Amino acid sequence: MQQQATLAYQQTAKQTVSPRELEANILSKSAAQLKRIQDNWIEAESDLHDALTFNRRLWTVFLETVTKDENPLPSEIRQNVANLGIFVLKHTLDVQTAPEPAKLDVLININREIATGLRAAAQAE
Repeated sequence: MQQQATLAYQQTAKQTVSPRELEANILSKSAAQLKRIQDNWIEAESDLHDALTFNRRLWTVFLETVTKDENPLPSEIRQNVANLGIFVLKHTLDVQTAPEPAKLDVLININREIATGLRAAAQAE
């Protein structure tokens, strides 16, 4: 799965997009994977582990990036992203421990909303 996440990042990075657009694309991809599993729970539940692992690794990268001292974002935004990342990681663990399709709503919505915000910020640049 790590290799898939790396390949997805590399393929997306080949496009000429801003870093924010790249992050938005990867968040959207993760949300789409989770939504596909949610919509086809019986057939696709076996894919849940890989999709959650991909999303967890994505958010781990965000957490590592946003908590670095050299990160240029204002401290309030950095703290909000870090708090959201911690929530996502905890919720992911909850889904892995007791899988239910409805629990994916939170992860799907967070990824979609953050992706939308990143795209809007990229267009404003």
